[in-house]
Amino acid sequence: MQKLTRTAAAALAASIVMVLAAACGSSSSSSGSSGASSGMPKLTLPASGAGLTQPTAPAGTKLQGGTVYFTEGPDAAPNYVFPMYSPQVCSTANNNQLEYMLYRPLYWYGNNYRPTIDYDYSIGQQPTFSDGNKTVTIKLNSWKWSDGEPVTSRDLVFWLNVMKASPATEWCGYVPGYFPDNVSSYSAPDPSTFVLHFTKAYNPEWVIYDELSQLTPIPLSWDRTSLSAPAPTSDNGHLPDTTKAGAAAVYKFLDAQSNKPGSWVTSPLWTVVDGPFKLTNFTTAGQVTLVPNAHYSGSPKPTISKLVELPFTSEAAIYNQMRSGGPSSLTVANVPSQYAPQISSLEGQGYVDNQAASYSFNYFPLNLHNPKVGPIFSQTYFRAAFQHLLDQEGWIRAYLSNTAIPTCGPIPLEPPSSLVSASSLSFSPCAFSTSAAQQLLSSHGWKVVPGGTTTCQNPTLCGAGITKGEGISFNLDYESGVVSVQDEMQDLAAQAKKVGINIDLTTHPFGTVIKTAVACEPTQPTCAWQAENWGAGWIYGPSYLPTGEQLFAPGAVANYGSYNDPSTTALITAVTVSSDATSALATYAQNVSTHVPVVFQPTSIGSYQGDAGTLVAKNLGGYAANALGLMNPEDWYFTR
Repeated sequence: MQKLTRTAAAALAASIVMVLAAACGSSSSSSGSSGASSGMPKLTLPASGAGLTQPTAPAGTKLQGGTVYFTEGPDAAPNYVFPMYSPQVCSTANNNQLEYMLYRPLYWYGNNYRPTIDYDYSIGQQPTFSDGNKTVTIKLNSWKWSDGEPVTSRDLVFWLNVMKASPATEWCGYVPGYFPDNVSSYSAPDPSTFVLHFTKAYNPEWVIYDELSQLTPIPLSWDRTSLSAPAPTSDNGHLPDTTKAGAAAVYKFLDAQSNKPGSWVTSPLWTVVDGPFKLTNFTTAGQVTLVPNAHYSGSPKPTISKLVELPFTSEAAIYNQMRSGGPSSLTVANVPSQYAPQISSLEGQGYVDNQAASYSFNYFPLNLHNPKVGPIFSQTYFRAAFQHLLDQEGWIRAYLSNTAIPTCGPIPLEPPSSLVSASSLSFSPCAFSTSAAQQLLSSHGWKVVPGGTTTCQNPTLCGAGITKGEGISFNLDYESGVVSVQDEMQDLAAQAKKVGINIDLTTHPFGTVIKTAVACEPTQPTCAWQAENWGAGWIYGPSYLPTGEQLFAPGAVANYGSYNDPSTTALITAVTVSSDATSALATYAQNVSTHVPVVFQPTSIGSYQGDAGTLVAKNLGGYAANALGLMNPEDWYFTR
C-alpha cells in the first residue's frame, strides 16, 4: 500500500452530481447526530471515455517535444529514489511520481482506468503456473538498462536477495508469512527466465496482483557496498548480495545514497534506469525534472521532451499559478477542494476536466500500541464509537464541495473493477451519530461528560489495561497545508468534545506525518505517536487486490496501528487461497467495516490523490487516467 499525497491528477469536478442517497443521514457538521443507514453511497461517475479508458486525442498536428508541467502536492515533494522503499518513505510522491518512471516494476497495472494488469507495458510476460499452483515461471521481454546492459532474471534474484535480508525494515509491502517469506526458493535458469516456488498453493490471481506485483528488477551495477567499489556488469559468483550479510550491506548502502537527494542527478547509481525517463534535475525545493530515456525498451517511446514536477507550499499557491498561468504554466493541474467552484472558469483558460477516481480509500490509523492510549484504542467498541463522530456527509458538503464520497471499508467504490464488487457493503457502521457514540461508551463502563472529560467507572467493562477514573484524551496530528483536512479535524475534535473525548490537534508537513505513523512496540521511542492523518489515505500498491494482508495482518509493515484481530486475519488468509476471490473479499470487507481497525473518512476522487478535480491542457494528447495512480507520461504528446 502507498500513502496517498494530495497531488495533481484525475479527479471529480464540482459539476458532477453526487448521489448520496442511502448514505449516512441528513445532518451537517453543525448537527449533533445522524441516523444510520444500511446502503453504501452511490456516485455518478463516468466509467469510460476519453481521458479514462481511451486516451485524449485533441485535434491538430501531433508535435514532437514540449514540456509538461505537473503539480506536486503541498509540502509533498519526492524525497526517496531507490525503488525498494521502507514505510517511512512509502508514498505516491516517491513511488508513482518518481521511482516507477525511472525503474519499471516487473509488471504494470492500472492502465485503461481499471485496476488490472497490462502485459503490453510490462517487462514480464504472462506467468505460467504449475505444480498445483505452487510454482510460477516468468519469461522476460527483451529489455535494457540505460547503460546498455540487458535486464535479466538475475536482476530479479538481486532484488529478492536484498529484500529477504531484512524485509521488515526495508520493504513497505512486507507482511510476515507472505512475500517473500512464502517463497521457498527462486532461481534464474537462464537470463530471460525467473522461477518462484511457493511454500503452498495460492490463488493465481492473488499471486499475480499481490505477490508478483512486488518485484522490480534492479541493475547488477548497484550490487556493491560503496561508490568506490567497482560496478559489476555480470555475476562472478561472489557478488555481495549472494549472502544475507552482504545483501543487508548493499541495502544499507543504497538506502543511504537514496537519502541524499542532492546527489541523485550525478550519482552513478541512479543514472542507470530502465524506465521511460531519467532524472536531470532535482532542486532543494523539490522540483523534479525528467527527460526521456533514449534507451527505453518499452512502447510507446516518450514524445514529450521534458516533464517538470513543480513543488508548492500551499493549496492557494497551486490555484494562483493555475489561474494566472493557465496550461502554459501548469499542464496537468490538480484543483484543491476549496477551489472546486472555480473549475468551470479555469476550464475556460484551455483545460479539460478529467473525471476519474483512484483505486483507493481514505483513513487514518490509531496507534493501538501507544503506552498511554493504546488500551483504549484497542477496544472495538471505542473505535466504533469514535467512527460515529465523523460527519462524513457534512464534511463532503461543507469542506469538499461535493467532490468525495463517504467511506466505510477497504474496498474502493470507483473505478469499476472486474476483480471485486463493493455492491453488498453497508455504510451503517460508519454512520454519523454522537448519540450512538455516547451509548457505546456508556454501555462499556464510561461516565460520559459532554463538554468535559469522559472517565472509566467500570474497568471490567472499559477493557483490559484501562483503569478506573482514566479519561479519554489524545493527540491527533494531521497534514499541514490542506485546508479541508484542517477543517475536518477541527470539526472532529468538536464532535468528540460533545461526548467528553478531548483531542489535542497538531499539524506537520506530509513527509513528517508519514514518517511518524509507523508500526511499533510500546517500549520503542517510535511508539509515542497516537493518531496520524496524512490527509488522503491509501491507493492500492504494490499489491493491487484489496485483500488486506498488507494493512491489517499482524506484523505487517504497513499495519501502522498494529491492529490484530483473529477473525480478520483468518478472512485475509482465506482470500489468498480461495477459488472464489470475489465472495471471500466481500466477507473480509464486511468484517473490516464492523471492526473499524482504522478511522474511515471521506474519499476524494483523484487518480494520483484526493482533490476536487484535475485539469488537463486541451492540447495534451495521450492522457488517460491510471486507476492506481501510476504515471504514463511516455504516452503524452502535444498538438498544434
